[in-house]
Amino acid sequence: MADLPPPVQGPTAKEKKYDRQLRLWGTTGQAALENSHILLINSGPGVVGLETLKNLVLPGIGNFTIQDSAVVSEADLGVNFFLEEEHLGGFRAERTCALLKELNPDVQGNFITEPIEPFLNKPNALDPYTLVIVAAPIQPALLMKLSAHADASLIPIFYVHSVGFYSHFSIHLPPTFPIVDTHPDPETISDLRLLKPWKELLDFATEKTNGLDTMDHEDHGHVPYIALLLHFLEEWKKGHDGQVPQNYKEKTAFRDIVSKAARTNNAEGGEENFDEAVAAVLKSLNPPEPAGSVRDIFKTKECLALSAESASFWVIAHAIRLFYTKYGVLPLPGSVPDMKARSADYIQLQNVYKSKARKDLAEVVESVRFLERSLKRSTPIEEKDVEAFCKNAAHIKLVRGRPFHVVQASESLKWGDRAKSIAQTLAFPDSLIPLYIAFLAWDEYVATHAKDALGGVPKVPGETDVETDTEKVTGVAIKFLNDLVKEAAAHIEEDELYIIKAQTGEFAQELVRAGGAELHNISALTGGLVSQEVIKVITEQYVPVDNTCIFDGVKSRSAVIRV
Repeated sequence: MADLPPPVQGPTAKEKKYDRQLRLWGTTGQAALENSHILLINSGPGVVGLETLKNLVLPGIGNFTIQDSAVVSEADLGVNFFLEEEHLGGFRAERTCALLKELNPDVQGNFITEPIEPFLNKPNALDPYTLVIVAAPIQPALLMKLSAHADASLIPIFYVHSVGFYSHFSIHLPPTFPIVDTHPDPETISDLRLLKPWKELLDFATEKTNGLDTMDHEDHGHVPYIALLLHFLEEWKKGHDGQVPQNYKEKTAFRDIVSKAARTNNAEGGEENFDEAVAAVLKSLNPPEPAGSVRDIFKTKECLALSAESASFWVIAHAIRLFYTKYGVLPLPGSVPDMKARSADYIQLQNVYKSKARKDLAEVVESVRFLERSLKRSTPIEEKDVEAFCKNAAHIKLVRGRPFHVVQASESLKWGDRAKSIAQTLAFPDSLIPLYIAFLAWDEYVATHAKDALGGVPKVPGETDVETDTEKVTGVAIKFLNDLVKEAAAHIEEDELYIIKAQTGEFAQELVRAGGAELHNISALTGGLVSQEVIKVITEQYVPVDNTCIFDGVKSRSAVIRV
């Protein structure tokens, strides 16, 4: 009995419950979700904020808190599926919190019914939260305070806006937001290193292709295509001064050589391994150069000038930069694609790549430990973090967070270094920049009417006088548009500018016509988009929107812009 292997353990109840999402972001991503505490600052109809939160409660965030001082009214029952008639007269935050907790007993929910202004004026009011979601409308002074908190504490903040058929959201991330596990397309992650093979790989190829021309059909049809490509590359170099195929014409000629070497007189009529080799020529015979975004990370001041306070990401990035400087390649990921081969040969090939990947990892880890000693860091970096970085080194991404636009009353809107690139997209037929400008004009109305707000709830356009408010918001939107064109020094033909102004005016008119109301289907879709980006930010996986997304529910189109 002592020699028997331990019994196979089935998945736990938790693994069964979260099976699908664990396949997306793994145990580390799930742990990040469960350690998060999200604050929702809810105002207006409050639908989009709750829809966002619903999509975060279901996958299992650890805690959430709803700040909402509104009392449930008849109007809420018409647009908010979370509320029923029995909730009339109660605090909206309390009622919705209770219903959201029913969706997932693993999640802890809290609510705050205190108005937003006194709540934010308390010292350290935002300290317990790892991420903040703000649902418009909100007074600009309070939004500025939240933005300042994001800058100081490096806590991400989402500003979400849903009015009628339209919505947009903006993300205020820390100034440097690195992502290691970007989940690139599987077809892009294979690094076969065919143009810079190491000794063990060449030995493997030589062994498997020895006597290739005299092999029987069975052996010939099971040589791994990687070995075939390396074999024919060596043959090619003999007639080309030791050079590998350099351009498309030469690669095409090389591909023809590989194709003609396949046998067609065997029982199956063809050889799948040679088909795989032919298909891999154009995508695999490229120098293993890192992407420009990765090289840019190596050049950043955070990577070059380390200190004891430097984040682990930058210490590892510096170590990998040293590796790249020394060898001209990044650490080998070690993965091998599926291919036609005998199981023993495929396992042997996998071991060749995995052995090289472990060797590269060991060298990077040694550099990291040296840097830790030099910097006198108190907490050592875990080897699993270095390993994850090495595996994804070719696809790491650095997002430079920017604060979102906060419109102040009667002030000009500055577009900064993004003015020119944004203005260039104005004339595109499907540009949604006019809609974004209309939303900014909507915010400007809220800012100028903050003094009319009761109980801290901003006054929104279209609540009382649609015609007058439409004129006001449209006028501001056209002014913002003119400011953008002027600041960018953009040359736009007069007839094109006329059309753009007309589009901007139509969007402004529709926003005002909604009177600040939300359509639940638009807010539900927007909540899905926002929650997806929140999960990316919390788990630090995949690449989040950078930094504003606009949705047109009339024509079912969206756009992402960096402002």
